[in-house]
Amino acid sequence: MITKNEVAKVFDTIMSIPGMSEPVKIDLKISRKNVLLLSHFIEQGLLLEKDASSLMGSVSQEGLTDLKNVSQECLQKAGLVELNQKLFTLTEACKS
Repeated sequence: MITKNEVAKVFDTIMSIPGMSEPVKIDLKISRKNVLLLSHFIEQGLLLEKDASSLMGSVSQEGLTDLKNVSQECLQKAGLVELNQKLFTLTEACKS
């Protein structure tokens, strides 16, 4: 059976492969609905506790910031920044 420490080492090895930090241009056409969902999933993933045995546990603070920026850029290009903020406010109001 593989241990959490071994999983963490595998993730760390994959993330340190040469070229993994190089920017990649992706031409992606998705619906606005999927942009909202993708943004939501990224935001929820960033809120998860960093577990060393998961891929999120091996991501640097800079990497997390980059993911958040990708999310915001997608929302901006889809014209959904304001709607996303309102949905977030609504979600937060339901939690309290």
